[in-house]
Amino acid sequence: MSLSGKIYLDYNATTPVDPKVVEAMLPYFTEHFGNASSDHSFGWYAEDAVETAREQVAKLVSCRPTELTFTSGATEAANLALFGFCKKNRGKGNHIISCKTEHKAVLDTLEALESGGFEVTYLDVDRQGNIDLNELGDTIKPSTILVCLMLANNETGLIHPIKKITETAHASNVPVMSDITQAVGKVPVDVQDLGIDIAVFSSHKLYGPKGVGALYLNKNNNISINKHLFGGSHEKGARPGTLNVPGIVGFGEACKLSQNSLEENQQKFKSLQNQLEQELLTIEGATINSHDEARLPNTTNVSFKGVDGTKLLRYLNNLAVSRGSACTANQVNPSHVLKAMGIEDDVALASLRISTGRNTTSEDIEKAVTEIKKAVNQLKTNLV
Repeated sequence: MSLSGKIYLDYNATTPVDPKVVEAMLPYFTEHFGNASSDHSFGWYAEDAVETAREQVAKLVSCRPTELTFTSGATEAANLALFGFCKKNRGKGNHIISCKTEHKAVLDTLEALESGGFEVTYLDVDRQGNIDLNELGDTIKPSTILVCLMLANNETGLIHPIKKITETAHASNVPVMSDITQAVGKVPVDVQDLGIDIAVFSSHKLYGPKGVGALYLNKNNNISINKHLFGGSHEKGARPGTLNVPGIVGFGEACKLSQNSLEENQQKFKSLQNQLEQELLTIEGATINSHDEARLPNTTNVSFKGVDGTKLLRYLNNLAVSRGSACTANQVNPSHVLKAMGIEDDVALASLRISTGRNTTSEDIEKAVTEIKKAVNQLKTNLV
C-alpha cells in the first residue's frame, strides 16, 4: 500500500478499513441511526444489526454469539476480563501466571492487580520467545486462578502452543485467558478447539473500524466475571453504555470478509514474508527474530547488529514500519519483548517490526528492502 510515495508496512498496528466494511456501516450513521436499546422500531432495527454482527464475529473464532461481549477494543476487553474474573474468583486464590512478552494491555493490567494484592508469576522465554511448558506446569499451585498467555506475539509474530497450554492448565482446573488480537483474521482461530476460556480481540486489526472489540467468555466452562463498569444493562451488564452500532456492524462485516479470504491471504502473506526475509538476511549482521518458530505469516521482526538503533526509523522516511508495539512505538526504548528474549539493548533498539497486509505488493517489499539496506549501511558507517 502506497500513499504519496510512502509504503505502509505496519499492519499489526492497524489496518485500513475495507471499503465493503465502510459501505456496510454507512446506513447506521444516517438512515438506521437508532439506539440498539430503544424499545421501538428504530431500536429494534439497530439491535438486529448488532446481533447479526455478533453472529459474524462468533463464526470467525468458532464460538457461540452469546459468548461475546462487544467492547471498545482488546485493551478494554482485557481490563474487563482480568479485573472481573480475578476479583470474582479471589476467594479461590490470588495467583495469576502470565509471560514477560505479553502486550502492555495485559502487563499493565496485571501490574494494577498486583498493587491490589494479587500475585503474578511472569514466565521467562527462550531466545526464540517460547515459554517452557514444564515450567508452566511447575508454576501452577493451589492458589492459581488464571493462566494468561497470548496466542500470537504482536512484535515477533511467534505463535504460542495454546492448545498445549490450555491442556496443562486445565489438568489443574485452572482457566486460560488469551489475547488473540494479532492472530484473528491472519490464521485460523477456533477458541473451542484451542480450549481457551477467555479471549480478547479488536476490529481494527482485521480491516474493521477502530474503537470496537470483543470479549469472549466460554459458557461451556461456566466462565463469568464480576461487573467492573456501571451505568446500564447493555451487553448483559458486562459493558454498560450505548452500543456503537455502526462500529459493531463494521466489525461483523470485517470478520465475514476475513473468513472468506483467510486461506488466500495466508498464502499471500507467506509468499511476501519469504521474499522479505530472504532479502533482509543478505544484510550483514541481520537476524530474523523467532525465525525458526511457528509465526504469523505477515510478521517479520529483524535486528541489525552494529547499527545505531536510535536513528534507524528516522532514516526510513518512506516506510511505515515500527520498533515494536504501537502502544510503545513513540518511546526510544528497547522492546520489552526482545529484551525478555535475551537480546542485548543495543541490538533490540536496532530492530524493526515489519507487518504486511492485503494491500502489500511484491514491489512494495522490493522498495522497502532497498531503503532498509541503504539506511543500515549509512548507520553502520556513521556508528562510532
